[in-house]
Amino acid sequence: MQTRQELYVRKIENGTVIDHITPGYALDVLKILGINGKNGEVLSTAINVESKHLHHKDIVKIQDRELKPSEVDKIALIAPNATINIIRNYEVASKKAVELPSTIKGTIKCDNPSCISNSMEPVEPTFGVDRREPIRLRCHYCGHIMEREDVLKQF
Repeated sequence: MQTRQELYVRKIENGTVIDHITPGYALDVLKILGINGKNGEVLSTAINVESKHLHHKDIVKIQDRELKPSEVDKIALIAPNATINIIRNYEVASKKAVELPSTIKGTIKCDNPSCISNSMEPVEPTFGVDRREPIRLRCHYCGHIMEREDVLKQF
């Protein structure tokens, strides 16, 4: 008799499933979304589960919430391979891969205190993407390098 290991996470009727999150970063995705478990959100989180396409991944399911484009942009900074599935009536209504643009404007700040973008000058923080996974950003103004952990500190 063969045994099969299965992961059982209940389907959601309406909401969002964030799949293919970089392993170990599901809790950071929740932080970015402002979900702390104290506001009555119904959610499921799976961390470091096996994946057919990736070695491992994280998954977050959020009942009765569809993500705003600005939230998806922030998720792309720490999980550039994630997919966003909008669920309606227990079915996938839309599925979209997050997109990490080559230039990021106004989403995060440069953590170099001497950068002109941190002064009173009217400049918008702007970063070029040097590397997607793991994320590596370069400030357009001062050249300062920021990596995933630096970005996470801002949320």
